[in-house]
Amino acid sequence: MQKNKKIRDRGISIGALKTGRNNCITDVAGVKVGHVTLAHPLEGDEYSCTGVTAILPHGGNLFREKVVAASYVLNGFGKTTGLVQVNELGVIESPIMLTNTFGVPAVTQGTLEYMLDITPEIGETTGTINIVVGECNDSHLNSIRHFPVKPNHAKEAISKASTNVSSEGAVGAGKGMVCFGYKGGIGSSSRMIIDEIEGKEYTVGCMVLSNFGSKEEFPSNRFSGLETHETAISKTTDGSIIIVLATDVPLSDRQLLRVAKRCGIGLGRSGSHFNHGSGDIVIAFSTAQKVFHHNEQVFEATQHIRDDHSMMNQLFAAAAESTEEAIFNSLSQAVTTRGRKGNIVESLFPE
Repeated sequence: MQKNKKIRDRGISIGALKTGRNNCITDVAGVKVGHVTLAHPLEGDEYSCTGVTAILPHGGNLFREKVVAASYVLNGFGKTTGLVQVNELGVIESPIMLTNTFGVPAVTQGTLEYMLDITPEIGETTGTINIVVGECNDSHLNSIRHFPVKPNHAKEAISKASTNVSSEGAVGAGKGMVCFGYKGGIGSSSRMIIDEIEGKEYTVGCMVLSNFGSKEEFPSNRFSGLETHETAISKTTDGSIIIVLATDVPLSDRQLLRVAKRCGIGLGRSGSHFNHGSGDIVIAFSTAQKVFHHNEQVFEATQHIRDDHSMMNQLFAAAAESTEEAIFNSLSQAVTTRGRKGNIVESLFPE
């Protein structure tokens, strides 16, 4: 088997909806993704096996031009930043950053510094900014206590973000992640939905940071007929997953929350049941319209689809399908990785 193959390239199709052009979150126009991957020895038998991933809803200034957003916690064993305000105000105003658990403070600082550099009015003539960072625990492969992630790595990931097809597997924040005892990490997928009245197509894109599940939970029957590695580690912790969902459908933050909940269906279909110690969190946003920070108007007009429109059920299906496929893409594209203390996590498929 070759590495760097999507799960569909191995003959496994998930769901009924059509995928986007590249089957990636960047199929949603304007969405940008950047990675910084850290893989180098530290003192003794310690090793940096981690990274940072940046997801930008658009290429402009996100503080000045916010996007409608929501988050949903499936299981709250996580150390994210910024989600309280996201759910209070219904907008995201910074890049969405992913890293390891102990890297959250450094990534928050680096992202904050980046946003302050490009937005001098923050904290001076206007309010403060809400930085959003999600994490998973990569301590089986990464020497997490040595804090290999630094603020500049967050800035670098943002600067590298592009609308190109994003790398997947053991890259960026996914470098040290483990899924079902195999090498996990970054995975992405997309779906197309259609307004059957006007005939217009819309896109739903998903990116996951997969780091959950034991080898006993792995749905091996899904891969019957394919050659897979037989060796999977028994994880000592329950692990986590961060799911980032993007769409160009005009939605309110309340509607985005409804859609975000359906990502849990895809996670469940993959084999998870949201273990006690797992941080299973969804962050969802729409690129359809911007919320301007500097606006003197008393009232503002926004659009969103009707809750009873047929596209809403398509959105629910797209969220479930793209999440499930993104998880399996993270497994399909990851390579066998060596980390701290000689620990090795095999890829699902032989390379």
